[in-house]
Amino acid sequence: MHIIKIDPRALKDNPDDARKSKSTPQGDALLAATIKAVGIIQPPVVSPEADGGNGFIIQAGHRRTRGAIAVELEEIEVIVTDAAEDGGAMRSMVENIAREPLNPVDQWRAIERLVALGWTEEGIAAALSLSVRQIKKLRLLANVLPAMLDQMAKGDMPDERQLRTIAAASIADQKEVWKAHKPKKNETTTWWSVANGLSKTRMYARDASFDDELAQAYGIAWVEDLFAPADEDSRYTTDVEAFLGAQQEWMSNNLPKNGLITESNNWGQPELPKKAERVYGKPKKSDHTAMYLDREGKVQSVVYRMPEPQTANGISVKGKGGEGGAVAPAQRPDVTQKGQDMIGDFRTDALHEALQRAPIEDDTLMALLVIAFAGQNVRVDSGSGNTGSFRSQIAPHAAALVDETGNLAFDKDTLRVAVRSVLIEVLSCRRNMSNSGIVSRIAGAVVGADSFLPNMGREDFLLCLSRQALEGACADTSVLPRNKVRDTRAALVEHFQEERFVHGAALFAPDANELADWKASNEIVDDEEAGDADGSVEDPEEGDIDPDAVSEGFREAAE
Repeated sequence: MHIIKIDPRALKDNPDDARKSKSTPQGDALLAATIKAVGIIQPPVVSPEADGGNGFIIQAGHRRTRGAIAVELEEIEVIVTDAAEDGGAMRSMVENIAREPLNPVDQWRAIERLVALGWTEEGIAAALSLSVRQIKKLRLLANVLPAMLDQMAKGDMPDERQLRTIAAASIADQKEVWKAHKPKKNETTTWWSVANGLSKTRMYARDASFDDELAQAYGIAWVEDLFAPADEDSRYTTDVEAFLGAQQEWMSNNLPKNGLITESNNWGQPELPKKAERVYGKPKKSDHTAMYLDREGKVQSVVYRMPEPQTANGISVKGKGGEGGAVAPAQRPDVTQKGQDMIGDFRTDALHEALQRAPIEDDTLMALLVIAFAGQNVRVDSGSGNTGSFRSQIAPHAAALVDETGNLAFDKDTLRVAVRSVLIEVLSCRRNMSNSGIVSRIAGAVVGADSFLPNMGREDFLLCLSRQALEGACADTSVLPRNKVRDTRAALVEHFQEERFVHGAALFAPDANELADWKASNEIVDDEEAGDADGSVEDPEEGDIDPDAVSEGFREAAE
């Protein structure tokens, strides 16, 4: 090892340098200013060129050499030494980390190079003063698609959660998603879209009630989430079907006496037997236990109580019946609950078809959009960080209305498609969480969705009608009511094979009283009565808000 003086322009870069991406311009400028002021304090390390060459290869000090050239130094001192057995891999990585933090992508590549040269993860961690867990994380991220790594090396990095999702996916899946979401030149990547396309449902071992033996029987292979906190069980599997199957078998094997296995509803609550009452206090010996799987796949249990049994003649065991202890039989409604569910589906499908195909004026579309957002099933992403499915469905249509500069740019046809798509996503008559309530009935009546309702004169729907409703359906037909309900129903099914039947309860026109109550509860308050929470009304001159200007702005936007 000796020191020589040499022109920095004569030194050659090491092709195996750990820093593949460019250092920051600020760091390079600061280093050049330091060299100009005080010179190079620590000389770069070089080694003689192999294969008979007479030049020198930089082993450590690429940035210092470039800085010397930038300030136009004629000569610099360098330390000449023999090349390391590993090609200077560890020396290059340590030197770069000490001078300026390496880009994460360069860290991944440098660690993989060290592993290929025979370094162990423990040895790398000790040499770099990092934890073995951190090295494992970096090695896991080395499985990212090379094209994505090149984009990340430019400084376009996803956050840790998105990076974890991307690294956990297969290269083939990454390649397909990257093909769809690859950014244009000089643009940044929408990493949340990439991560969303690669995300898979994870079922965690900490939520499993079954043991390892049952896990092996179902072929469940646990994968450790290296990004999770060290003090919790981070093992997971993406084989959701096997996980839930093992949970179901565990419940069957551990079901208590008088217990049952049930399912959860749309709200995540257990479906209990009819007339069952959930017990929240201390249970009795006669109470029952229901076990079910929640939305995360965890085994949950609730206690419920059945009502007192009654005798065959309708008299309660405890004598709590009606007058004289008798219980009057309940009259069957015209349409059963299943029939109401079917009506909700018929309405929704007809409404969506009408919104898609029926001729609708533009002003009407805009009005329908306003009332659609008043539906009780609307859930919109907010600044609080809450997420939902509405945005993912509507965002592509909204993006189609905006150009690359962020300005609105669309033709009328594109606008109509976007508005109709929003209405279809929002308005629903289904009898579940998506039900919009009366606003969907109003929308269906406005666009004439009644004409899109299907023929309801089918066996499955007519089974949901009472005798009175079936006989009412015969009124405008040539079918006469029979003595037996099933005969009347069969005759109607045969009759409506050639004609269309729509039950009056399925029509979209809302009930007058219900409509009046809805309008009254949502009546717009006059401006002079509207104010702050304390009842005060802000003076336009004092509030920096001109109501006329705001109204004019809305009119211009509408035009």
